Amino acid sequence: RTSGENAAHEIVAAFDALGIAGSGMTAHRVWLDALSDNISNMNTAVSGDEEAFRQRYVAVQADDARGGVDVAGVVWGSGEGRLVYEPTNPLANEAGYVRYPDIDLGEQMSYLILAQRGYQANAAVVDRAKTSYEAALQIGRR
Repeated sequence: RTSGENAAHEIVAAFDALGIAGSGMTAHRVWLDALSDNISNMNTAVSGDEEAFRQRYVAVQADDARGGVDVAGVVWGSGEGRLVYEPTNPLANEAGYVRYPDIDLGEQMSYLILAQRGYQANAAVVDRAKTSYEAALQIGRR
């Protein structure tokens, strides 16, 4: 290949990488939002007769047409939660129970670290693709 063909190939590859990494960043951002919502609501009490806060899970699917991934939607966890006997709680039902979400903080924090690292990895790919794109432009100018 000539240097011009190489530069054109580099530009196409950089744009593909940008799109794929961008979709990964979006998916990880949505996951981070869901995790922060879960963590912030893990101590939300309701009457024992009501449904507890339902944990959010993010569903992701491959995007075969463009490469990368798409957020397919949110899947909601169970509203069953856990019943706690707190007769002095103003939200307690007549039997003295309140319902809390069944969310494990340790699990959520582990997922938070995974989502954060995934976002950072995709951001690094965007940065490298940008550098590659700029280098290809410089080659094309020669």
